Amino acid sequence: MGNADSDEGIKNSENNFNQEIYSKVVRAGKRTYFFDVKTTRSDEYYLTITESKKRFNDNGKYKYEKHKIFLYKEDFDKFSDCLSEIIAYIRENQPAEDQHSTDEVTVEKQAMDNFTNVQFEDI
Repeated sequence: MGNADSDEGIKNSENNFNQEIYSKVVRAGKRTYFFDVKTTRSDEYYLTITESKKRFNDNGKYKYEKHKIFLYKEDFDKFSDCLSEIIAYIRENQPAEDQHSTDEVTVEKQAMDNFTNVQFEDI
């Protein structure tokens, strides 16, 4: 038979497993990134990074396409160093005009140009 204290510890550990501890959200155009700190069964923190994109299928209904990365504490330093190095490389070597961000601004500008500005005095 098990010890009541150890049984309670197992239950508490199971209740905390995969629990979100801290979260941040980054909205970036058509994508949303979720950074979530969670716990393992042994109460160690790990990070999940989820990219979520809204996609429309042929019949016009939408669904969210998600991609996840699980990052554990033993890999934090290597991941962080590599990510910093890659971002620095992109910033130093990126051509002058970022076409992707320009496309999003153009679509937003077109939407604003097609918008009719109505004042209360006009009604």
